[in-house]
Order: sequence, then structure tokens, then C-alpha cells
Amino acid sequence: MESTHLRQQIAAMRQSFFDEEILDAQFYQLERLENRGNPNFVEEVLTMYFRDSIALLQTVEQEIETDTIDFAKVDMMLHKFKGSSASIGANKVRNNIIKTRELFEEGNLEGAKLAFLELRMEHDNLRAKLEPYFQQLRQVGPIETATRPEGSDHA
Repeated sequence: MESTHLRQQIAAMRQSFFDEEILDAQFYQLERLENRGNPNFVEEVLTMYFRDSIALLQTVEQEIETDTIDFAKVDMMLHKFKGSSASIGANKVRNNIIKTRELFEEGNLEGAKLAFLELRMEHDNLRAKLEPYFQQLRQVGPIETATRPEGSDHA
């Protein structure tokens, strides 16, 4: 009974990621790659994503706080971050990266710095939501999560 309730809680939590547009259909595709041979595949991918993205965010932050910003370097790092975020389905993070890059490209330094702060907050929010999700998944063991989220019109 408790296991059923926890599974329902996990399903509702997962659905909320799509409802709030935190994640997109790419996350669903990532889940489809998980199998019995590697039941923690998605969590492992997300662990690597967060490890790499935290380091990247710190590097970007250090760069934009200097007097002589290397805009090409910042753009390259943000482009890399956008790609990795898109590959895991981190929709809101990816959108904030696009906004930040556009503001840098326009030469709006103050706007870009504010957008970067929003990007960091969205990244922190993603992590804060996914960590408890994976903790709960570990409690119940492997379950079928690779179902298309409600309201998703593409797989």
C-alpha cells in the first residue's frame, strides 16, 4: 500500500516537471534509453549534467565579473551548456541560456548579467526538484517511468 502511494507520488512529481515546462519531451526520450541492464541511467546522466554544469556556471560567473569579459569564451561556454541542457530536456534552463546569450550578443551587459542570475536560479530549481525525485525512485526500485507525459504532443 505504501509502495503504491509512493509510486503515485513519483508519477505526480514527474508529471509536474512537464506541466511546469521544467522538462520537455527530450527527458522522456532519455528515460526510454533506461533498461534493466542500466536501471539508473537517467539519474547517472543527470548527475554528470549537474557536475559539469555547476563547474561551467562558476567559470562563466567568474568571467563576467572581470573588467575585460571575453565574450567569445562566454558565448562558447553558454553554447555548450545549452546543448547539454537540451540533450536532457532541461527546457527552462535552455530557454534562459538562449535569453542570456542573446543579451550578450546585443551588448546589453547589465541585462545579460541579470539573465545569467535567472539562469542560475532556474538551474538550482531544476536540481532541487530532480534530486528528491530520484531519491524517491531509488526507494521503490525500478519502475516504468518512460511513459509519455500527459499533454505531450510529441515523443
